[in-house]
Amino acid sequence: MTPLPGFWRRFFLAPDFIIIQLVSTTRIRYDNFAGIFAGKRMVLKHMKNDPILADIKQDANSLPYFLWEEMGFRFGDKGTHTSRTIMLEELSLLLHECSEDASRDDYIKAIVDYNCLGKRTAATRRLSCQRMRELYGLDPSLLIFRVLRYCWYADEKGRPLLALLTAMARDPLLRITSLPILRMKPGGELIRQEMIDDLRQSIGNRLNDRTLDKVVRNASSSWTKSGHLKGRVRKFRQKVVPTPVVTAYALLLGYLLGVRGPGLFKTLWTKVLDTSPEELISLAIDAKRLGLLDVCYSGGMVEVLVDRMLTENERMLLRE
Repeated sequence: MTPLPGFWRRFFLAPDFIIIQLVSTTRIRYDNFAGIFAGKRMVLKHMKNDPILADIKQDANSLPYFLWEEMGFRFGDKGTHTSRTIMLEELSLLLHECSEDASRDDYIKAIVDYNCLGKRTAATRRLSCQRMRELYGLDPSLLIFRVLRYCWYADEKGRPLLALLTAMARDPLLRITSLPILRMKPGGELIRQEMIDDLRQSIGNRLNDRTLDKVVRNASSSWTKSGHLKGRVRKFRQKVVPTPVVTAYALLLGYLLGVRGPGLFKTLWTKVLDTSPEELISLAIDAKRLGLLDVCYSGGMVEVLVDRMLTENERMLLRE
């Protein structure tokens, strides 16, 4: 039997990937990008009411989840916010400790062997490493993490929003909690029950009330770290102010999921920036000047290309 390529070994063996259906279509061929089989269609388990799917006008069971997972997105009905926040301080310490071209193994060694996060025991170091990998990937072979890392070093002011956007891409539970946050008006108080209701509607009874309460508590803290909420016990909504670099990263996330044209300025990723589409277009033009995007804006129509943030193989894949 011919051994599976590296990508498919990871696909079938990684616990994060839950295969529901495998449908044979045409003959199998190997793609030059990450060993993807273009002749097979994988359908992965996704969460009901996942805000990502609201931006994509296709049947949820026909979407290329396996490809999005390879880029760094995560799907399902589980998430790191059952036990942690977005770990913004830990991410800051790690990326400060490691070089800008660090490898996956470098990040693991920095956390587990060199204890750059200052954890007391080896067990807590390993657990922190696992949780950070869930939230951010910590692997430059993942498109999302590689671009996050570039943007992180380029834009200190935007780091809280960069961390939030990446954690949302990788934690389905955090994505669901964006719904009540986006409904809030500046100055409004967070109603915990509304967040609980949105989570319960999406995940059903998979989490008990105690765990669900922890998710709400951790998510509230994460939205505070990102700047969307303020206050210790009672949380109140405030607007965030995105930078051109953060805007470019948010547009990239929408682009990777297949959104194009003006729709890029109305996705989940841009909605959490609390900025109108017109202002976001202006920020995107600033990002173009920084060499992150190509933007064409004329007669009320806008087109965005993210090729400058992609490798050649990734560009080819997105055009197929």
